[in-house]
Amino acid sequence: MSDSTDDAAPDAPEATDGGSTAGAGSALLDDLRAAIGRYVVLPSDETLTAVTLWAAASHIQPGLQHAPRLAVVGPTKGCGKSRLLDVLYETVHQPMMTVNTSPAVVFRVIGKNPPTLLVDEADTIFGPKAGDKEDLRGLLNAGHQRNRPAWRISGPEHKPTAFPTFAMAALAGIGDLPDTIMDRAIVIRMQKRKPGERITPFRSRYSVPELHALRDRLADWLVPLRDIRRVFDQESGKEALRSHDLVAVLIQDAEAPWAEYGTKGLNAYHLANLLRDFGISPANHRFENGRQAKAYARNQFVDAWARYCPDPGEPVSADGRAALARPTQGQPPSPPPGSLPTGPPGGLAGPRPTR
Repeated sequence: MSDSTDDAAPDAPEATDGGSTAGAGSALLDDLRAAIGRYVVLPSDETLTAVTLWAAASHIQPGLQHAPRLAVVGPTKGCGKSRLLDVLYETVHQPMMTVNTSPAVVFRVIGKNPPTLLVDEADTIFGPKAGDKEDLRGLLNAGHQRNRPAWRISGPEHKPTAFPTFAMAALAGIGDLPDTIMDRAIVIRMQKRKPGERITPFRSRYSVPELHALRDRLADWLVPLRDIRRVFDQESGKEALRSHDLVAVLIQDAEAPWAEYGTKGLNAYHLANLLRDFGISPANHRFENGRQAKAYARNQFVDAWARYCPDPGEPVSADGRAALARPTQGQPPSPPPGSLPTGPPGGLAGPRPTR
């Protein structure tokens, strides 16, 4: 799929202010669907909808038990597989693009808040010439479900260490991927564009800001910590809230999705599951009347609020973003000093040559 040389911005709808309500969510998904469809010709309307929902689901990884793979396959080069990954890179949660990253790097960047793996040329991982990629194949298979760690001997003391594997992953390649991937995947069978099928050229100057605006709106809408922060702000005099009281207030918000969460609405068990991967869990707390109950303390959320839903009044950096905002979108979180890099040589920004 080739780009034209015309660098003029397309007639794209302006990104509207992010909606945190359920009603705004429908419009947001429509906007995301339209944006993806401008840059890539997908096989059908249903396929476009599936890709849109997969991208949105990447922003709620902490609430998912399974991470469906997105298998983007085609019979030959030039079917738009890599272009679709380019668009997903700018819209999914914390993307990590890789073509030839070592398994050791991937093992170390998947943690409590895993990146969304975007694997181009996946046929080289699973093909007959894949060589020493067995570890990476195993990781991609196991990471479809929670609680499937990979055990390795690690560190100077050579201790057995469990490495998390759970992460959303999109894999693009020529020909079908192995059954172990396809059975766990939403399969997108790409084809070359017909002469009359037109797309908007992907240009970093205007495409990336538009897609980033949609990505940020998705994060604002889907991350549950923002609603919890609102409840604690309303209860400004309380340093802890009973689990059931917090759930009750969340459900009472008619514009939020919690009353329809699961089959009978959000409950204390659901809430604990949603917060577990943020390192937050209920604990026994003694209240003013002397009674003890399972509760969440305000100070448990301070770090997560700073990272994922900063207060509008917090200091902002030179580019206008909150200084303590969630990790910079468009790249994995900064690794600890001395650790291996999380991206391919040359950096991650900008579109790559299409196949």
